[in-house]
Amino acid sequence: MLSKLSIIVYSGTDDKLIPVGVIAQGAAALGMDVQIFVTGWALTKFTKKQSNPVWPKEFENMVPMLMEGMKKSNAPSWIEMVKEAKSMGAKVYACSLMASVMGLKKEDFNELIDDIVGVATFLQQAEGGQTLFI
Repeated sequence: MLSKLSIIVYSGTDDKLIPVGVIAQGAAALGMDVQIFVTGWALTKFTKKQSNPVWPKEFENMVPMLMEGMKKSNAPSWIEMVKEAKSMGAKVYACSLMASVMGLKKEDFNELIDDIVGVATFLQQAEGGQTLFI
């Protein structure tokens, strides 16, 4: 089994963030070394500024059914799943280039972000493991 999983998160839509939480939490529970590299539009979902869920237009009519199913299943939010993964050792990093381009500093991010790092640092840490792009 793999011992290291790195997830690159680019999309800021909740349909992509839910799998990030599920996969990160599952991998951490299996004892894997998990790191999440947040870049692109996903950075906005990791700031202290509250944001409403964002869904792609093609899924908007299915969102009520998804939300009802998650509620009935007592499924945690993607944020809660990432927090749980972090409690098991997962790390979450913001991309330094995109943070700079978007004018975001360490103090702008919520408690999910452990640090702001460059892509070279992320790639060095990811070496030898599985990398997913979500």
